[in-house]
Amino acid sequence: MNALHRDLKRLVDRVEAADAPRVAADPHRQRYHIQPAVGWLNDPNGLCKIGQDYHVFYQYGPFDPNGGVKHWGHLRSRDLLHWERLPVMLYPDAPYDCHGVYSGSALWEEGTLFLYYTGNVKYAGDYDYIRAGRGHNLCLATSRDGVTLDTKQCLMTNADYPAGLSCHVRDPKVWKQDGRYYMVLGARTLEDRGEVLVLQSTDRLHWTHINTLTTREPFGYMWECPDLFELGGQWYLAVSPQGIDCPNVYGCGYFPVYGDWRGEYTLGDFHPLDMGYDFYAPQSFADGDRRLQFGWMAMPDAPYTTPDAAFGWNHCLTVPRVLTAGPSGTLRQNPAPGLAALRSPAALSLPGGETVSGPACFDLTAAPQGDFTLTLAGGLQLRYEEAAHTCTLRFTDPAIAYGRSGERRARLTAPCRSLRVLGDASSVEIFLNDGATVFTTRYFPAPGPRPIRLDGAAGLLYQLNGEE
Repeated sequence: MNALHRDLKRLVDRVEAADAPRVAADPHRQRYHIQPAVGWLNDPNGLCKIGQDYHVFYQYGPFDPNGGVKHWGHLRSRDLLHWERLPVMLYPDAPYDCHGVYSGSALWEEGTLFLYYTGNVKYAGDYDYIRAGRGHNLCLATSRDGVTLDTKQCLMTNADYPAGLSCHVRDPKVWKQDGRYYMVLGARTLEDRGEVLVLQSTDRLHWTHINTLTTREPFGYMWECPDLFELGGQWYLAVSPQGIDCPNVYGCGYFPVYGDWRGEYTLGDFHPLDMGYDFYAPQSFADGDRRLQFGWMAMPDAPYTTPDAAFGWNHCLTVPRVLTAGPSGTLRQNPAPGLAALRSPAALSLPGGETVSGPACFDLTAAPQGDFTLTLAGGLQLRYEEAAHTCTLRFTDPAIAYGRSGERRARLTAPCRSLRVLGDASSVEIFLNDGATVFTTRYFPAPGPRPIRLDGAAGLLYQLNGEE
């Protein structure tokens, strides 16, 4: 532990203690979603399971609810429902990460937690910080108990990456397969094309570039937060591409991968992972035979905001979602089954065409047979049209939108026959057709009971009880 590390730790402890009462006073503070103690949260990092414990790290700016220098916050859970907040694991305290401990992943092996991340450095001078002036360093931290940092080092700098790249090479995802270690890194070329680097290692320390994954035609200028994984015999490459044509500022989705991603391959069509206003930078990890995913419930560089920053905090993660393979190279996302344990014992009936005074935190299920419209808090509306198989999400009350405007629309591949909606104090996650289509958004109704209306169908409404 160096002097800067000690000082940063003291500062984080002080600001968390000092700002806690203000944060707790926010009526939009989430009840069962992961959120920061204070300050800013963005990308999920280092997702893993050690023994019986799930570990979630995340990008954490404790000093500024609007951003600031990034650390790695840390939580632990036995059931994915109740989370224990642990001390910050990674601080920006070394020359190779002094301007931010950026996103990365975890590998638990041989009784040691290996945390791979991007160390961000911005040099003083007249730079654009795209082609010059920035260091994106591949870094490794280790911990034997999964809680306390043991070592930290820089493994690669920008000079070690392939030629033709900008300074933007980041967000390592690492896993072990066939006796070797593999890594994917998001990258931006000097020609402003997004791509993913594939690296290989035999010792977790020395890495060699073996392939590059990209599309035949340019598809955005940067591919952030790559995640390469296999489900049901099909490989998928999930990325958050910047610079593509989409309703939000940036995109977020996946390509099915055909062939061998270590050699000859083809990327299939790009599929958005979420059709809502607030979803970005998802990451997944293997939990036995299933794959779990968390996403950041926000959108970088968005023109809209939240009221939470006035209370000293900002943003949250989605609920944990189980990923499964769908038809024709698609993916499905559904809430982890354990979340049903948050339901109250009895369900409330939600008659079609009637407004019900519902709880702030709820789990709504329905089996529609035609057109329907779901209206939440009198100002967030989801409308399904059977003839066109389209679902549209829009705010009808700007007071709860905080700048979220326009529609978010999805065309379903089949008639909508299942609807599940998870509501928290300031978020909604909507799953259609068993997770084939998902809408995620933040919203900010007045405190207290919230009107819920489902026209064209009837459903069941469960109150949810939880604590972050």
